[in-house]
Amino acid sequence: MAYPIYAVVAILVLKQLNTIVDEPYMDEPFHVPQAQAYCRGHFLTWDPKITTPPGLYILTLILKRIFMFKCTLPMLRLTPLMALLALPLLLTKLLLINQRIRPTNSFFAPSLEAVVVASFPVAWFFGFLYYTDTPSLVAVLWTVYAARRGNHWQAALTGALSCTLRQTNIAWVLYAYAISQVTYLRYERKIEGQAALHDPLAADAVPLDLFYAVASIPKVLPKILGSFIPYASILVLFGAFVGWNGGIALGDKSNHVPTLHVPQLYYFIAFSTILGWPVLVSNPGGLWKLLGEVKQRMFGSSKRIAVTALAILTMNLTVYLFTIHHPFLLSDNRHYTFYVWRRVFMLHSLVPYLLVPGYIACFWAWFVRLSKTQTLLQFLVLPVFLLPTLLPTPLLEPRYFLIPYLLLRAQVVDVPNWGLVMEGAWYYLINALTMWVFLYKDREGVGRFMW
Repeated sequence: MAYPIYAVVAILVLKQLNTIVDEPYMDEPFHVPQAQAYCRGHFLTWDPKITTPPGLYILTLILKRIFMFKCTLPMLRLTPLMALLALPLLLTKLLLINQRIRPTNSFFAPSLEAVVVASFPVAWFFGFLYYTDTPSLVAVLWTVYAARRGNHWQAALTGALSCTLRQTNIAWVLYAYAISQVTYLRYERKIEGQAALHDPLAADAVPLDLFYAVASIPKVLPKILGSFIPYASILVLFGAFVGWNGGIALGDKSNHVPTLHVPQLYYFIAFSTILGWPVLVSNPGGLWKLLGEVKQRMFGSSKRIAVTALAILTMNLTVYLFTIHHPFLLSDNRHYTFYVWRRVFMLHSLVPYLLVPGYIACFWAWFVRLSKTQTLLQFLVLPVFLLPTLLPTPLLEPRYFLIPYLLLRAQVVDVPNWGLVMEGAWYYLINALTMWVFLYKDREGVGRFMW
């Protein structure tokens, strides 16, 4: 019953949005004319301000040929809406395989949990605008699911599709391979005398286990190299594209210069905790047990206190050296991030440093939440592939956190029903407020407020 309600609400919201926002908005003035040029068959026409490849427009063109619609703004917005409607169907499969439950034969039977997760505010909001984000998310999740199923050529194909929507998805294509192989090695039948990956349960791991885990990887490479061939072909094609293009960004390269931005990692963990707190507090034992375990991880012994102090000092240094006040962030007051930056980070010069212990606590909260069901390497694969997607990105933008957050959320395999209700209520409260402000709040001379 949850999915029909989800679908009806999405369709009604798009109908209302098309009525009120009847002109392209924000990034749509770039994407819409480009898609309309493709619809007219002008495939050599290209707006140099567009930074992403033409996957969105080609996808729209395919849908146009199937459903015979005209490339008007309301019809173009059906492309991300269809991705939004497909999201719970795909998430059901991914969540079940993460939970080691055999998926049902019916593709059109999304679970309540999948519907709740698909309502994640950033994914939900951009399912109504002609942006690349929601189709890109669906393509990446499909890639991860196919890889987890062992369908590596299919994963490579959907991974290639994801890269035509956003170039940075190449990191998530490699993530799909890595997480599939780490999980495969965890559950493979162990034969005495055969090389095995050292990968203890994260909750039981000690720092030395990481060394042993990395040292054991060369021993198991013969088991997993064959599966890498499809992904290697995508990597070669991507390298050829970067060489031909002279960089990753397709257009507007002057405003998209890669810059080392270490605090992006801290913003991501804070963002994930603020939006995902219902997932954290549904930890077995509840909130107080979670807080107790976080406290133990940070201050449980003199050694842990010393490590926490060293982490705080190191992170403060990176905040000092690598914080970026991006001109887009400072000048565009139509986004949450403008106000977060102005009213939190710029409240006082010490605030960015005072937040550092909070980032550490947030990291340990997610570690505690996952560590009893994930091995050490299963937990660490996501942070490893998060680095190349966030570190070079100078702009603080919630859309960049969308894919890693949903991959992180999909790893949580034991959310009780009361936790799902709380998570869904939190998401829909944010969705309702954000869409109400976007559509109805008077902001004369400022523009519509959005993520």
